[in-house]
Amino acid sequence: MRAGDLAEATGLSPQAMSRHLRVLRASKLIEESSDDFDARVRIYVLKSAAMRELKMWLEQTEQLWATQLQAFKAHVERKP
Repeated sequence: MRAGDLAEATGLSPQAMSRHLRVLRASKLIEESSDDFDARVRIYVLKSAAMRELKMWLEQTEQLWATQLQAFKAHVERKP
């Protein structure tokens, strides 16, 4: 998708979308390419391998927090 299309779809300003895209590019989560007909247009595509790695990390982190929160709940609810 183009940056303008992404900004419109998400309700972000073009400037905010540009900042987000810069971070995503630096994190290697998206790829940027030029349009074949207009070199001024940039096309952004999610990198599926990077997204899989991110998803795995998020799932592991979620599981860790769930375990920690369950242990904390058990500790708090323990009667003296």
